[in-house]
Amino acid sequence: MYFFGLDELKEKEIAPNVKIRTISGEKMMISYVTLAPHAEVPLHNHPHEQVGIILEGEIEFTIGNETRICKKGDTYVIPGGVMHGVRVFDKPAVAMDIFSPPREEYR
Repeated sequence: MYFFGLDELKEKEIAPNVKIRTISGEKMMISYVTLAPHAEVPLHNHPHEQVGIILEGEIEFTIGNETRICKKGDTYVIPGGVMHGVRVFDKPAVAMDIFSPPREEYR
């Protein structure tokens, strides 16, 4: 299969009130991330390169030693091994992340 609807992708909760739906090829993965109000993704790192875009809402995003408020249309790049985390405000948020290589634990 080459085409998939978002509702066809299995949902996985990766942190309290943070859910993802992923699709991957051999060398990259897209993750559609929904974050409920006040959700948090604790600071963490992984060897995968990650780039993304905020599709809806507003979040506080920490990457390395820099923290910013990100809103719809803002993009980010996280090199492998760099600590990062997210905090959501009063409204839900949606982001799309791309990982390379794919994160096996998210397949």
